[in-house]
Amino acid sequence: MSENLVLPLSTASARPATSAWQRLAFVLAGVALAVLPLFLLESFHLFQLTMAVIMALAVLGLNIVSGYNGQISLGHGAFFAVGAYVTAILMSHLDWSFWATLAPSAAICGLVGYGVGFPALRLGGLYLALTTFSLAVAVPQILKHKAIEDWTGGVQGLFITKPEPPTWLPLAITADQWMYLVTVGIAAACFLLAWNLIRGRIGRALMATRDHPTAAEAMGMDTATLKTRAFATSAMITGIAGSLSAVAVEFVAPDSFTFGVSITLFVGMVVGGVASILGSLFGGLFVLFVPNIAEAISKAAPGVIYGIILIAFLFILPDGFAGLLRRIAAKLRGR
Repeated sequence: MSENLVLPLSTASARPATSAWQRLAFVLAGVALAVLPLFLLESFHLFQLTMAVIMALAVLGLNIVSGYNGQISLGHGAFFAVGAYVTAILMSHLDWSFWATLAPSAAICGLVGYGVGFPALRLGGLYLALTTFSLAVAVPQILKHKAIEDWTGGVQGLFITKPEPPTWLPLAITADQWMYLVTVGIAAACFLLAWNLIRGRIGRALMATRDHPTAAEAMGMDTATLKTRAFATSAMITGIAGSLSAVAVEFVAPDSFTFGVSITLFVGMVVGGVASILGSLFGGLFVLFVPNIAEAISKAAPGVIYGIILIAFLFILPDGFAGLLRRIAAKLRGR
């Protein structure tokens, strides 16, 4: 009997070690994949990849409130703009460093998102979508208003400078390379926090509120608090993406944050995969690179080519990149 107990105990003790090694290998592979573009891409292409990561982070913010909580938002371009302007104003008018602006940017966007979350308690579906649409349309006009023109720069916008790489780095890199590393590091931290949030009790409560709101209330869940906090968290992540975008582009203007930004983020969420953390990354890559591909195919009508690509993609992969990955993983597990 003692011999029968030896094998299960030793096998059970060996499994966590194997799992830990697999996680370590996965992390190291991810770090290597993230650092590799520094040595392979030129400055412009590295800037494009930086913007793709920023868009993926903004799509992640939208995915939390729309994908996991089921609230349709067409106004996340407004949170993106607020985050960008908070960083630009603090850097240009008050000489703050970029790092110091991240916390205020996230906090202000969180407060705005919390305020927008209150209509979500009484509104839903198309009515909530219309409310957030109004926010996306109003924010660029507010930024142009003469009452705050001295701070926002009005129609002309604000120019800022991206941070220089620190001197303690072992390798000499350019400002664009440093901005890429900063963006990847901040995005990785936000993706990890979102992954832990969704896998925990709060994430299960968000999805329960999305799928069965009446049953969730009957089980004692505070759905009102969940909805407002989901909006606040979503706005914070999207606002951080806006801050990164302002510094990467080194310029902000109201016309850069039209309603089209919100539509772009929504497309990225659907294409990447609704209610998928990893899908947000693919969504960011899609919304940045596919329009460029469409323009390369036809400079006369890039919008038409982009629409055809989008329709074909949704027809072939209606559940997005994330659904494709899930099916591939299921087949591998079956084998």
